[in-house]
Amino acid sequence: MSQSVVTVTTTTSTSTSTAPRHGTIIDQGYLRSYSALLKVAQMVCLLIGFLCVNSVANHYSPYTYFQVVSCWLLIAICIFYIISIFHLQQYLTCLNWQLVEFFHYVFGTVLLLIASIVLAVDSYKMSRIIAATVFGFLATILCAVSLFLSYNVASFQCHRTGAA
Repeated sequence: MSQSVVTVTTTTSTSTSTAPRHGTIIDQGYLRSYSALLKVAQMVCLLIGFLCVNSVANHYSPYTYFQVVSCWLLIAICIFYIISIFHLQQYLTCLNWQLVEFFHYVFGTVLLLIASIVLAVDSYKMSRIIAATVFGFLATILCAVSLFLSYNVASFQCHRTGAA
């Protein structure tokens, strides 16, 4: 009686990447996410606030501080938005992008809150400065929401990898 041995090899692979499929460059799923919509709303509020302050001809230092903070946040959020849309974080693995974005929102939210408070104190019934203050506080709230959401994602990832 002859015995034969049959070896069956199965390969299972799971992919946790949400990279775009079918040869597309842009991640369509991210564009419809809450994180992307929050970033767009932040960019719009910061741009409107920056333009309102920029339209005032006075180069008074509190106005300049608000311009610097809002312009820095606008550029940084735009960079994070582009990195997320094109899924560049999978190619730039030297940084933990969730942690970088979290610390960006921590410092950005605090600086924007300070700039908005200083702008509110020095508004002097100027309608453009009052509008910039409102959009500054709105952008601060949106950044705080993004900070909360990025903290939840970052802490869940750290907790999950620590348990494994």
